[in-house]
Amino acid sequence: MYGYKCEYCQGTVQPRVVKREAFKHKKGFIILEDITIGICDVCKNRYYSSDILHAVHDIATGAKMPERKEEIPVAHLT
Repeated sequence: MYGYKCEYCQGTVQPRVVKREAFKHKKGFIILEDITIGICDVCKNRYYSSDILHAVHDIATGAKMPERKEEIPVAHLT
């Protein structure tokens, strides 16, 4: 699944396990933990499998329940 060329540079996309990755969905933010994503070894661009993106959508739309919810602080910079 990984090992292909990055679309932005001449690097190679390598699999990496990340502790937490935040995704913005039109219905809010979703955080997935301990997932494997692709990261370019040169420019560090991130790549996500369709399984991950479908999981984000399912959680955001309520088709799949999250394990827990966390509060996110919000503020204006003035």
